Amino acid sequence: MVGAALAFPILLASCKSNAEQKSISIERKYHCPMHPRYVSDKPGNCPICGMELVPSMPVTPGKQEAVVPVEGQATVDVSADRRQLIGVTVAPVERRDLTSAIRASARVAYDPDLYNAIYEHQQVLATHPSPSLAHASELRLRQMGLSEDQIRDVSKPGFDPSNLLLSEKGGHAWVYIDIYDYEASSVKPGQKADLTASASPGKIYSATIRSIDTVLNSETRTLRARADVVNTDGALRPEMYLDAVIHVPVGRALAAPESAVMDTGTRQLVYVEKSPGEYEPRPVILGKKAEGFYEIVSGLKEGERVVTSANFLIDSESKLKAAAQEK
Repeated sequence: MVGAALAFPILLASCKSNAEQKSISIERKYHCPMHPRYVSDKPGNCPICGMELVPSMPVTPGKQEAVVPVEGQATVDVSADRRQLIGVTVAPVERRDLTSAIRASARVAYDPDLYNAIYEHQQVLATHPSPSLAHASELRLRQMGLSEDQIRDVSKPGFDPSNLLLSEKGGHAWVYIDIYDYEASSVKPGQKADLTASASPGKIYSATIRSIDTVLNSETRTLRARADVVNTDGALRPEMYLDAVIHVPVGRALAAPESAVMDTGTRQLVYVEKSPGEYEPRPVILGKKAEGFYEIVSGLKEGERVVTSANFLIDSESKLKAAAQEK
């Protein structure tokens, strides 16, 4: 009887322990190897890339869910002395007005054909023609790439198109910018462009896009944008080659510095500062590239800080630490 009495509490404790273990259900999560930010409660395929989901570290209810690991990477700790030695810098992820830059070759226009077309259009308007003749001459100008606003300008009495043939100090010049077809949809009249010429080192001419041709050059796969610039010093001469940078507004978006993003070709990675000296690898999905920044579609939150220099050294240490943990 004594033995049975002693055994009963032990048996009761054992049953209680088993009941507690059964009541605590271990939650299994699944994530995509290519898009670790995507997490599911069930196995299956990633809706982004179609890859099979793999199990993540199990977590118990009531506890904070573990961060989805990045394959082949690990969070690293860097001491203050070493951070200073290797030059670690961080920057916040913020919402900002983004502007992208389209770089293209350009030249100062020398265009006798357009000059003649404008002159003939002015003559047609001056002689009170029939509407059909006026429409035909206007259509020719549109085919040659002029916008409706430009056609209205050249149709005004007294407009002088001679700057298509000659340059004049302090006068306006036409500049033709060749834009690749895949970039042309981003260029609109009214946008600004910076022009530089090897003949004027250090000099930047500010131009305004006035129109974009409607007919593609089949040989170069480019569309011609026509810009207006003031020839302030008289250095811009017809047929002179220029370098152009067109500034295209992207809009306001969450963005991270370009230097923070590590592109492996198959994924884009940043290192997030969780605390001073603690850096967590984080995969991100990028949107448009702007001047010095990337639009962040997913993977980062506003206010988080990302490593912007020495991230290659941190990345190497992250890979070494991950390899050591796997052994």
